[in-house]
Amino acid sequence: MANDLTVHLVDDQEIPRRSLTFLLISSGFAVRAYESASAFLDQLPVSGRACLVKVTRMSCVDGLQLLERLNALNANIPTILVGGDGDVETAVQAMKAGAADFIKKPFEDQTLIAAINQAALRRTPPSPVPVDTEMVANRLRQLTDREHQVLAAVLDGLQNKMIAFNLGISARTVEVHRANVMAKMEARNLAELLRMVLTSGGMPQPVAARSQALPAVPVRLL
Repeated sequence: MANDLTVHLVDDQEIPRRSLTFLLISSGFAVRAYESASAFLDQLPVSGRACLVKVTRMSCVDGLQLLERLNALNANIPTILVGGDGDVETAVQAMKAGAADFIKKPFEDQTLIAAINQAALRRTPPSPVPVDTEMVANRLRQLTDREHQVLAAVLDGLQNKMIAFNLGISARTVEVHRANVMAKMEARNLAELLRMVLTSGGMPQPVAARSQALPAVPVRLL
């Protein structure tokens, strides 16, 4: 099926770049592939309906730096970052930097296609769609104190093991609380949860460090 959207794909590894290019072309998109963020920036400004997909890896200009460059240049192109599985910190930073979405690897082909189509709608919206802050506030009020702590830690970019250490609970318990947060906030994925809370201004305070939270142990003098 033909599509008038051009996907600009940035991936510094040739074989994965070719694979994604084939997937996108097969899905009806026009594709322009680049081996580096610098190569893409050299082509700005882009014309027509467009979306940028950046696979984040260690390189001269990574995905977050690319977002900063685009913001500085006032480039109006929705950007999707594709990062490593469990890379929560990168997802948080990406959403704060204005990414349209963050997709964790491995992912289903349709997940990327749907994200591109959704992101393309955000390029020149007639007016910003406000977040229902009262709705978000109501959902936040449904969270228990512990779930608030876990949510704050997730938004702070912490992994499950570090959250568990800070709160003095098991990693499995953290997973249960995270699942409860997702259900109560009615978020389909981490990117949606981040966008919902961050744009509503309802982000809870980060969880205190374990060293600050533990009670003092009395010392018995001999």
